[in-house]
Amino acid sequence: MSGIYARRIAVVAASAALAATTGLLAAPTAQAAMPTPVSAATARTYLGQLTVSAEGSSSGYSRDKFPHWITQSGACNTREVVLKRDGTNVVQDSACAATSGSWYSPYDGATWSAASDVDIDHMVPLAEAWRSGASGWTTAQRQSFANDLSRPQLIAVTDNVNQSKSDQDPGEWLPSRTAYRCTYARAWVHVKHHYGMTVDSTEKSALQSVLNGC
Repeated sequence: MSGIYARRIAVVAASAALAATTGLLAAPTAQAAMPTPVSAATARTYLGQLTVSAEGSSSGYSRDKFPHWITQSGACNTREVVLKRDGTNVVQDSACAATSGSWYSPYDGATWSAASDVDIDHMVPLAEAWRSGASGWTTAQRQSFANDLSRPQLIAVTDNVNQSKSDQDPGEWLPSRTAYRCTYARAWVHVKHHYGMTVDSTEKSALQSVLNGC
């Protein structure tokens, strides 16, 4: 019995060591943790399925037609949920506001320690979505899009980088950090495909160029 007991101890010890190793591998990093976009191969397929069309008009567009940030749970709205998700060691107060933490912006490689320096970027900007088909959606559909936590549509980034991106598509703007452009293109196509949005020819060419290098 002593031999069996010894083997059991060894198995328990090995299991504990494996669990510890797994814990280390799964530990959160400073990288933003938005939902993983489809692979480059799938993104290339999806891109080929998108309707190519001249960009629509901005007439009638208003951010108010994309209600955000909506309450997700308790006192927490979508922005606060993403700040918590994408940050490291984020502490929130009773109103769900982030009082401390660290945020790494994959667009430019900067790290911030104040939530006020971080914006939540809509991967496909609201105005771009409007011009790509969302003008014909219901308000409820636009609200779901503007607060989508299930697709790679929301990400915490440096505020002035988000502002410089504005409502531009990849034919006009890409992250300055080239190492992130593949993920960016995959995410963009993932979102546009899911929502059945159109792409213009310049946007499609830019996305193809990035994805072919992934």
